[in-house]
Amino acid sequence: MTSQREVALLRLAAQELVGPGAASPADAVRRLGAVQGQDFPGAITSVALRTAARRRKDVEVALDDGEIVRTWPMRGTLHLLAADDLRWMLELLASRALTALTARWAQLGLSETDAERARELVATALAGGRMRRADLLTAIDDGGVSIAGQRGYHLLGYLARTGTLCLGPTDGAGEQLFVLIDDWVPATPARARDEALGELALRFFRGHGPATEHDLARWAGLPLRDVRAGTALARPRLATLDVDGVEHLMDPGTHDRLTACRDEAEGVVLLPGFDEFVLGYRDRTTILAPEFADRIVPGNNGMFRPTVVLGGQVVGTWQWTGRGAKRTVTATPFTSFSRAVTERILERAADLP
Repeated sequence: MTSQREVALLRLAAQELVGPGAASPADAVRRLGAVQGQDFPGAITSVALRTAARRRKDVEVALDDGEIVRTWPMRGTLHLLAADDLRWMLELLASRALTALTARWAQLGLSETDAERARELVATALAGGRMRRADLLTAIDDGGVSIAGQRGYHLLGYLARTGTLCLGPTDGAGEQLFVLIDDWVPATPARARDEALGELALRFFRGHGPATEHDLARWAGLPLRDVRAGTALARPRLATLDVDGVEHLMDPGTHDRLTACRDEAEGVVLLPGFDEFVLGYRDRTTILAPEFADRIVPGNNGMFRPTVVLGGQVVGTWQWTGRGAKRTVTATPFTSFSRAVTERILERAADLP
């Protein structure tokens, strides 16, 4: 039997938010399987926090070098992926998200004919190059496929999920550029569906565990039957925990990881909004008291605030205030912060990548 609080601390260790960190940004992303990428600057911070060097620049270089890409692999949501995982994850996960968009496409007046014409226009526009979103949408519109309203966003998402394009390097202003997958990402061997399900389960539970099959189903947007098939293949390489009568799975080495850095895990961790530690599970009550749930996503509007974590528990939110030399962090507790915790928040903020 393991307590919910211990589960939270184990997750900090599994996600490499405490301890030595991954050797590279690609390794950090690969361990988790995928990293939430809705907020691009925050996603860079999330990955950097999980590396040994804790440098934003390293993550930016990994994107510019094609080691990491950003796209819509699952649940219609942007994620960062290791480039060598891109094709098999799209093949396994993206089709369910496309099916869920059928009604929305009808509302927008989008058809498969529109999408395939957009694919031709994009292939021509991006041949051997890269483009900003606005310029790529202009090329689609000029080619006779309307991008009015949200049509442009849906067309780019469709072309990403069906293997034509992804977001890769950044320009001088820090905006990610679109590239053709076949030009940007080296070919990788295809995976049979069962193999892919097993690999996905292994990655998720190693990088997020202790977690449940329901957590994986929600995270990946897969039905439980697929999750259970993948878990059955991964199970011999995982450890199990009983948490209030519910089976959780994890990397067998996670206990030792936590033992080596328990003092750090018991302390303060600052996370950007949309971090996997908060969004990577179906049920957040392990790390967040239900009465404070609306504090991290006010009005359930989908915009997750940066969080203060203490001893594995989300205990407040934070934000940058001021500019330049006057920039500082303002933290808002759910109840109160001691002086020691307040001082540690300021220290951790100064160390944020």
